[in-house]
Amino acid sequence: MPVTKETVRAVNRLTVRWADAATATAVGAGGAGPGNTVFSALGVWPLLAFLADGAHGPARAELAEAVGLPAGAGGGAGSAARELLTALRRTPGLDSALGLWTKRTLELREAWEAGLPAEAHGVLTGDEDTDRGALDAWAARHTGGRVENMPVVLEKDTELVLASALALRTRWPRPFDDFPLRVARGPWQGRTLLGLGRTSALLDRVGVAETPGGLVTGLTVYGGNGIDVRLLLGEEGMTPGQVLAAGVGILDRRHPVLPGPRLPLGEVGPGLRVVRELSQTPDPPVLDVTTVAYDVAATHDLLDRPEVFGLTAARDDREGHFAGISAQPLAVNSARQAAVARFDAEGFQAAAVSSFGLAAAGGMPTLRWRTTRVEATFDRPFGFLAVHRHSRLALAAGWVAEPRPFGWG
Repeated sequence: MPVTKETVRAVNRLTVRWADAATATAVGAGGAGPGNTVFSALGVWPLLAFLADGAHGPARAELAEAVGLPAGAGGGAGSAARELLTALRRTPGLDSALGLWTKRTLELREAWEAGLPAEAHGVLTGDEDTDRGALDAWAARHTGGRVENMPVVLEKDTELVLASALALRTRWPRPFDDFPLRVARGPWQGRTLLGLGRTSALLDRVGVAETPGGLVTGLTVYGGNGIDVRLLLGEEGMTPGQVLAAGVGILDRRHPVLPGPRLPLGEVGPGLRVVRELSQTPDPPVLDVTTVAYDVAATHDLLDRPEVFGLTAARDDREGHFAGISAQPLAVNSARQAAVARFDAEGFQAAAVSSFGLAAAGGMPTLRWRTTRVEATFDRPFGFLAVHRHSRLALAAGWVAEPRPFGWG
């Protein structure tokens, strides 16, 4: 994936910014929290970059800060977004798409429109059922049916919808064994879960990192197409946001990691211990992994935490903020993502659809409508990152609080 290190760092920083917000709003079973969640900063980042290039005033500055790159022509955020989308389309195991829909009466700036794929531009008819059907069909088509509905608010004054779809999949070269896992302690105590186990001689797949929030055990499950999944178990008391931020810090090589081959005997990290056993033969060291299968799904309203995404000024509909997109005053009235992920004995798959709706803002005619044996055991809640191996780009992230029970469909 020929993406610059600056772009990778910018997307990964947005993953960290979003982690606290995404996990804080995920509520577990019985009202307890946090619950399952999954999100993809990679799905949102290009959209923010394109909006930044078309914004002006405070909205432009806020969006550029959230994107982590300067807005504007000539190597700005939009240029980086175009390069990233091109790279994603060429990456095995990844499917991505960009969509733009506008009302026929909305005239776009040529320079901004030219930066988007020509085939991406569709039309909003103004009929909610018709438009909703077209948008939902696009979301389902570009995620293989894993996300069936476009997560956007359509209102009478919605002038523009900008969306991205991302679908990724990888298969383990060597599948896990599945079995009923009876958990003896912790939040899952007494439950029988769909356990996954595997033994390997590759001790470097696991390690312990020292992070500002505490120790984090990381296990890399390698996929056959260069897409890996990293399971992250923090010390008890660490928040999901801290654990996921630590995982990105490990990706970016900001936290020291003690790898499996150098681990001392004993309890060396969360869910991780090294034991020495008697054997009749001189067997090499082994890594025993026990984890759980999971299916997670989540929807996110980015306007619940607009400061994370640089949308505080952009959503103020008393005036327009996107003079670089259209002469017609526009403000963000919808910013959402729907995401899903599955981890099982055979592999991993995830999908996300992200969308922004721009509505008419102040200064428009009054007839407008507007509504508002190293043993690595993951037997308690943990985080995960789907990662492009060579670029170290975080493709998706999430938190597993409710794994799949044994015998579940």
